[in-house]
Amino acid sequence: MEVFGRDLLKKIQNATLEGENAHQVYSPPYRPLFSYEEILAKNPKFAAVNILLYLKNNEWYFPLMVRSTNDRDRHSGQISLPGGKKEEYDINFEETAKRETSEEMGIDIYYNRIIREMSPIYIPPSNFYVKAFVSYTKKNPQFILQETEAVELIEFPVSTLLNLSEQPEMMVLPSSRGVEVPVINFNNYSIWGATSMILSEFSHLLKNL
Repeated sequence: MEVFGRDLLKKIQNATLEGENAHQVYSPPYRPLFSYEEILAKNPKFAAVNILLYLKNNEWYFPLMVRSTNDRDRHSGQISLPGGKKEEYDINFEETAKRETSEEMGIDIYYNRIIREMSPIYIPPSNFYVKAFVSYTKKNPQFILQETEAVELIEFPVSTLLNLSEQPEMMVLPSSRGVEVPVINFNNYSIWGATSMILSEFSHLLKNL
């Protein structure tokens, strides 16, 4: 399909977002919906995550990571996009996304170019309001994981998102409160929660190109 061509970046930049409609497909059933005003009233922590596109063997990929086990982290051990909390010295959320990608993945900020912003997402369990971005790197990435944050790298093919189901598989996971939640299964990894919701929107975007 033409979506795999080198013009993919420009197409993504101009594509229409589906926001909460796409998020809901992979939303845990117990996740409440809040207005932006209701979210702000909860004094949320602000963060940014990054879908970092790169070409490998003429195919587009982006990295995910298995988070380190940490009793202080509500999302410990889960699979996530690179990203983290916005710091006071970050000029904007784009800088947060690039800085966190550099720290967690070892990707030089200079080679990480933001393409566009996706729809924001609120994560009630950790009270994070997250801005999601799509970026790319021309340089062939040599990933160096930050051991305190990530224990494993997952190279995820963009093409896999074209086949992402609108009726996802439901599973009970160790951190899903004993409730079945929608998951993206990829090479024996179970991706769920905010990460799968963000990837659901990215999947919708790609399918509509």
